[in-house]
Amino acid sequence: MKFDRTSGILLHPTSLPSPYGIGDLGPQAYRFVDWLASANCKLWQILPLGPTGYGDSPYQCFSAFAGNPYLISPDVLIQDGLLTQDDLRDAPKFPASRVNFGSLIPWKLNLLSKSFARLSASTQDLRNGFDYFCAQNAAWLNDFSLFMALKDSHGGKAWNTWEEPLRARKQPALDEARKKLSDDIHRHSFYQFLFFRQWESLRTYANEKGLKIIGDMPIFVAYDSADVWSRPELFFLDEAGAPTVVAGVPPDLFSPTGQLWGNPLYRWDAHKESGYAWWLERVKSALKSLDILRLDHFRGFAGYYEISAGDKTAEHGHWVPGPGSDFFRALDEKLSDGAATADLNLPVIAEDLGLITPDVIALLEEFKLPGMKVLQFGFSGPDNPFLPHNYPENCAAYTGTHDNNTARGWLETADENEREFALKYLNIEPCEGSELSQGFAWELIRAVWSSIATIAMTPMQDVLNCGGEARMNFPSTLGGNWEWRMNEGDLTESLAERLKELNWLYLR
Repeated sequence: MKFDRTSGILLHPTSLPSPYGIGDLGPQAYRFVDWLASANCKLWQILPLGPTGYGDSPYQCFSAFAGNPYLISPDVLIQDGLLTQDDLRDAPKFPASRVNFGSLIPWKLNLLSKSFARLSASTQDLRNGFDYFCAQNAAWLNDFSLFMALKDSHGGKAWNTWEEPLRARKQPALDEARKKLSDDIHRHSFYQFLFFRQWESLRTYANEKGLKIIGDMPIFVAYDSADVWSRPELFFLDEAGAPTVVAGVPPDLFSPTGQLWGNPLYRWDAHKESGYAWWLERVKSALKSLDILRLDHFRGFAGYYEISAGDKTAEHGHWVPGPGSDFFRALDEKLSDGAATADLNLPVIAEDLGLITPDVIALLEEFKLPGMKVLQFGFSGPDNPFLPHNYPENCAAYTGTHDNNTARGWLETADENEREFALKYLNIEPCEGSELSQGFAWELIRAVWSSIATIAMTPMQDVLNCGGEARMNFPSTLGGNWEWRMNEGDLTESLAERLKELNWLYLR
């Protein structure tokens, strides 16, 4: 699909300001949409919206279909009559600039439980909407809500520790669990109804303001997820349900032992036999809630790195062919508008960072998919493909991503040779200390905006000229990630005007 020349901001909803410990889908999200529209930006990019599990990572979710209940807005629940102001009086003193998941999660779940208790006394329209939502989403919702209720009843433990009849999904055990845990199952379904109700309202508002939302779709799913528990035949698992091989990437200059992600790998032969039915449902579901999909770790569709499940590092894995063209042709045939064109008719951006081999390039070219360019990676020399003068038109260019340092943080920690080249490339006069740091991020933004790339994006941290303390994620580390939040006064008119000028100047 061909995209218009546009620009936008990368900001996950958790990073929005709010008085409730985490950014959510309430008033501040609408304010952010208004601010983006005032800057004449057309895109808002977010990270995966799924229910976070291990390490609070949006890339390790309990479901590839469900939404994150921590994003549900208490303010909107008050408007719906499901909460009162009194329910919020016992809120912990949350930090304004970080998400403290340890104190947030129990408080938020208690709040949501109170809203569920008031369902029976809510309006008929709300109850009818909930019933309709459950019927329309039964294909994934029934298994997910049962999975979450079982996790609750097992103290949050992973499904592979449950009793064997439940691990193996023996029908009598499932029937008994559904009867015994019916209230909890209903409660988790209600949380999903609330999330998608609030999300769809926000997305509709954004679309009416001329904004499209780019959402991230991880290629792999978490082992401790409703997806793996309910469809084990689609993954490489042994008879006990344990993974036999897992995902990761090999050693490189940044990681001498590679990255051991630990996600179970797909049995692509089984997916192909079903006509990629599970994937079709996953993409179809995502496109109901998002306007554009960013396929994370795109190279895994061409070939993926397979590591034995017992290995402690990623050093001894090997590459295995992925589903390739056959997979994307199936998506196009079943999900697109049917237009007879050579490229993929679905709104997809390919995250093609890292080791890119000829098979990956061939897949991108076959379906004319826009890949990604990250300017922060570009300062090794003039021939670097991440420098704007080397960009193709059909790409999405970024100053940085959620996995990188901020622009200012990069400048303050960069290798001296790369730092010197960056200043020369951006035509910045060398100077000392804070004077240099103040302008660097916006020079990166200008370079990306002025490039030929169809899509220009920057994290909100770079717009705000944040330092390394605002970094969202350190890959392959646990703890301290996904916590950064904006401050209440960050969305200024002057910043919007500055972006608006760049959008006018470079026809975005």
